[in-house]
Amino acid sequence: MGFFDRFKKRDNENLEQGLEKTRTSFLGKLNTMIRGKDKVDEEVLDELEGILVTSDVGVKTTIEIIRKIEERVARDKYVNTADLNGIIRSEVADLLLGSTSDRPADFEAPLPHKPHVIMVVGVNGVGKTTSIGKMAYRYKEAGKQVVLGAADTFRAAATEQLGIWADRVGVPIIKQGQGADPAAVAFDTLASAKKQHADVVLIDTAGRLHNKGGLMDELSKVKRVMDRQIPGAPHEVLLVLDASVGQNALRQAEEFTKSVDVTGLVLTKLDGTAKGGIVICISNEFNVPVKYIGVGEKVEDLQVFDKRAFVEKIFV
Repeated sequence: MGFFDRFKKRDNENLEQGLEKTRTSFLGKLNTMIRGKDKVDEEVLDELEGILVTSDVGVKTTIEIIRKIEERVARDKYVNTADLNGIIRSEVADLLLGSTSDRPADFEAPLPHKPHVIMVVGVNGVGKTTSIGKMAYRYKEAGKQVVLGAADTFRAAATEQLGIWADRVGVPIIKQGQGADPAAVAFDTLASAKKQHADVVLIDTAGRLHNKGGLMDELSKVKRVMDRQIPGAPHEVLLVLDASVGQNALRQAEEFTKSVDVTGLVLTKLDGTAKGGIVICISNEFNVPVKYIGVGEKVEDLQVFDKRAFVEKIFV
């Protein structure tokens, strides 16, 4: 078994374990609902709608799923409840597979730019800095040269935390003191990355409350300054969300996608929640692909989001 095959095998096992709470919760409710019923009728669909909403699939996405199942029932005239799991799996897969991305999320995939600049945004406490550290590890394991930029200069421990990750992974970090201009840190990071002929640059950013207009203005400034150093940078903007907060993550996504050109999502803490349905909800409602998910606390527990595997592990 090759190096990357071992990674994929481990990721698959971690995904199954990480989604256990979501799978148990959803399938448990579904099995209870259809017990003693032999066909999908209006009563079953009403109950299914409630299950999907309480699983944080979201009202808009739930209505879309129910509508498609109703069309299936109308077309086939009779749908057995035993087939319902498979039908839901198919519809959810279609929703997730509809999300597109300009670049494969695989860490070993060729990069369209050198250096390839990734700006990481999100509110405090969602696991943003930790996710950057884990991404740096995976990129380095894939043979990429990585540089970190500590542009979250407002939070007291942010630069120190990112520095710990840089030491742990063994990658350089560009930083200044607390209160420094975040855009200046980002500018210096890109200049250093060019000199080092780095492959990937990961820029940490401030994560004050998402409803503060000042934060969004600051992020826009950081983007403009990076573009002056490397035209077109950042090439990706990843929004980190905590899956365990459910619909609060949806509201955060709404605020950030209105103010920042988010190109991909990172969903953390999936292993600690039964609210895995938020992945389906956010990906569908904002048409932004989920690129990475966190399914554990170990350095290797951030993995590329495999849409098909996700659906298979929930709807076994």
